[in-house]
This record gives sequence, C-alpha cells and structure tokens, in this order.
Amino acid sequence: MTEVCLTDKKCKPCEGGVSPLNESQARGFMKQLKTGWELLQGSKEIRKEYRFKNFKETMGFVNLVAAVAEGEGHHPDMEVSWGRCVIRLSTHAIKGLSENDFIMAAKVDALG
Repeated sequence: MTEVCLTDKKCKPCEGGVSPLNESQARGFMKQLKTGWELLQGSKEIRKEYRFKNFKETMGFVNLVAAVAEGEGHHPDMEVSWGRCVIRLSTHAIKGLSENDFIMAAKVDALG
C-alpha cells in the first residue's frame, strides 16, 4: 500500500482526549518534511525559519501561510520580522505534536 503524502492529507479537528505523538513517531513524520525543520521541547513542537529578500516577500509568505492555515483549521505560531518568518507548530489541545502539525508543515513547505 502506498503511503499518502502529507500535502494530500487534511487536518482533522483536535479537541484533545488523544495522546500527543511520542518522539519516535514525531521523528518518523520529520523524515517526510523538507530540510530545516527542528524538533523542539522534548518532541512537543516543530520549528522552521524561512528567509526572504525583503519585508514585502516575507509578508507575502505570511499571508499565504495564513490562507492555508485557515483552510486547514490548524494555525501555526509565526514570528515575523524583516526578511524572516519563523513557523512553530504544536497542537495546543494535547500539549504536543499531532499529525496535523506535520500536515501543516508540509503544506507550508509547498508554498515556496
């Protein structure tokens, strides 16, 4: 059976009541992402920094991420500054990582 690409999946609503991914599971999903993502806080968060030529390009990227996040119903934390955007993903309802975080990360990577 062929594994479905993360970008082909849709985030599922998470109200809690499920366990976050353990480190081994999170590392398995990390292998499906483009380079640059980091696993942080004892496998409770993933992070990636994106660099741009100027503020306008940065904001264009931020707006694209916002549109994808709204469509998925899963929203990253974003730190925005001149020529730079840091994306942090974690599923707050379970205080850790879920498959949704990796789906969203893959879709963010597909933007550029």
